[in-house]
Amino acid sequence: MTTITSHRRGHAAALWALAYGILGAAWALGFPGYPWGASDPDPDRALSILAGTTPNFGWWIAAFALLTAVTALALTHRRDSRVPLLLAWPIAAVLILVIPDSRLMMGVAYTPLLLIAPAFGWSLGGATFADAWPWPVLNQLVCVLGGLLLAAAALAHDRSPRGWFSPERGRRAVYVAVAVPLLYCATRWAWALGIPLGVSDKFLAEGEDGLWLAGAYLATFGALGGVLTLGLTQRWGEVFPRWLPVLRGRRVPPLLAVIPAGFVSIIITVAGLTYIRWTIAGRFALAEWGAWLPECFWPLWGAALAAATVSYHQRRKHDAHRTLATLSLIHI
Repeated sequence: MTTITSHRRGHAAALWALAYGILGAAWALGFPGYPWGASDPDPDRALSILAGTTPNFGWWIAAFALLTAVTALALTHRRDSRVPLLLAWPIAAVLILVIPDSRLMMGVAYTPLLLIAPAFGWSLGGATFADAWPWPVLNQLVCVLGGLLLAAAALAHDRSPRGWFSPERGRRAVYVAVAVPLLYCATRWAWALGIPLGVSDKFLAEGEDGLWLAGAYLATFGALGGVLTLGLTQRWGEVFPRWLPVLRGRRVPPLLAVIPAGFVSIIITVAGLTYIRWTIAGRFALAEWGAWLPECFWPLWGAALAAATVSYHQRRKHDAHRTLATLSLIHI
């Protein structure tokens, strides 16, 4: 069964790489839609690490995609060799964490707001889904998908035990994932209330046209996410609570928690890495620490959430296997 899973995931990753490699070559040959450089709606070319590239970079994309495809296919064979794994994880990290930028998180965060805005008559400055999800940002989702397919193939290929993600470590990871965003939440809520926490009065005044309300929304979004993170170690993360109609008492499907938490861990980490890159480049005044310091801890938040998610998944899978074993004994 493990071999079949490894083959399927490896072939899926290889097909993704083949398709993206063809797309990269097409961009290099003049096909429209190159998602970086001049065609990227990034006002000061500071968001993406590929902002300075031209469509000719598509040849490098094609070469990278070829390496990805070869690695993915290698993961379907030769379990005695660790070379494919040594290649797969760095490639997956590039696709998942390096190529995307903070706009991925912004798109996810503002999508619920765009969905409910018409019901309340909010104009949101004329912003639309096309503004939150332009092609360059959708392309980042495509890259994340490719990285996840390759990572899944690598996990299926690797038979080494994953004892590091114990329930106890999962609980610790949850505590970190809940605590880290609180500094960001505190600053944004303070700004919305007119309190210059971590910034100067001048800095605060520059955003009083509604920018800090948007920041407070994001902070609240993060705080609610922190509350949901607690479910990775709580009973209500395994069985729907009583106050939920229809669903009360039913088992929570593991993927209902694993998929959102895993994806959020990615976009949080990516956004934090973007802020770290900006801070190193000197885009922020160090005295205005409230504008950059909380975000620089986001990679820790993302890593903790990812660890907690894996621990939850391992625990639920173990519980399911134990239940099946018990039922088998009963039938015997």
